[in-house]
Amino acid sequence: MPPPRKIDLVPAELRERLAEMLAERGFGDIVDVTDELNFWLEEEGLELRIGKTAVGKFSKLLKDQREAFTMAETLLGDMDIEQEGEMHKVLMQMIATSAMQLMQHVREGDGHLDPKDLMSLGRMLKDLMSSADIREKIREDERIRIAQEAREQLQAELQQKFEDAVERGDASDKLSQEAREIMGFA
Repeated sequence: MPPPRKIDLVPAELRERLAEMLAERGFGDIVDVTDELNFWLEEEGLELRIGKTAVGKFSKLLKDQREAFTMAETLLGDMDIEQEGEMHKVLMQMIATSAMQLMQHVREGDGHLDPKDLMSLGRMLKDLMSSADIREKIREDERIRIAQEAREQLQAELQQKFEDAVERGDASDKLSQEAREIMGFA
């Protein structure tokens, strides 16, 4: 197993501060940000020093994540559950295409597949499949909720009509009480 990346050895609080600083500076100014991070590490008494390349990669990752989140939020913001399902299918096809391209690249190259790439691809596929299950559960829950609301509305309308009939005197007290019990209005 490869050794952990140096940036992963930075305490979580400092990584969060680093992420905030990078976002404030538009994910640029890597040299100054790296100097600041190394100053923080020194203040904490840690013997760890991070290079600008590692901070640059971390910055790119954060920027990519933010852009992906913004894109997803924009795309899915106005979609109903059916449209989200279609978007999900498209994403699955894109990932499958990427997997095939990766496999073709391996076959055409030296036949070596970087374990990190394979693990990332596997995790992405697993997460996407998991989200498909969650999405289907959400869709089913939504269908159940809509049906329940329709039943409740119909029951409320029927109860109101019944109460109006009782007020008009169209049913005796005994008959109206029995009807309430039968219809669940009691």
